[in-house]
Amino acid sequence: MANKFDIDPDLVRKLSDLLGETGLSEIEYESAGRRIRVARNIAGTGPVVTVGGGGAPATAEPAASEEGAEEAERHGKPITAPMVGTVFLSPEPGAEPFVKTGDTITEGQTVMLIEAMKTYNPVRATTGGKVLQILVGDSTPVEFGEELILVE
Repeated sequence: MANKFDIDPDLVRKLSDLLGETGLSEIEYESAGRRIRVARNIAGTGPVVTVGGGGAPATAEPAASEEGAEEAERHGKPITAPMVGTVFLSPEPGAEPFVKTGDTITEGQTVMLIEAMKTYNPVRATTGGKVLQILVGDSTPVEFGEELILVE
């Protein structure tokens, strides 16, 4: 019989908030041999929490006011993922990223790469302008249509 694992709701909330702040789709935390994985469903449902040791997933819905505040802060035209894969912000490890917040980009410019099936595919800007926000982290999985960058 597995040991009972008490979930720290404050830790789960902090991890869930961190997902929203960073634009990551999932985050995993491990301490003293116990692991918690929090993932958000890009389709719009709340984060999913998985407790190490095969525990059943539980959902933690974000507060409606948090969602409204996040939407109010977002403005600009999004550049979205053209495919499912893993996003890379620079051409190779240790290199400068393709773009940074505040950079001015032109339509058709490569802004990041998405690796799918061992092939690195360029993500090209669908619009030109100033980069307001990069919504994804380096080496993170992305879904088709997921917003990657906001452009003014």
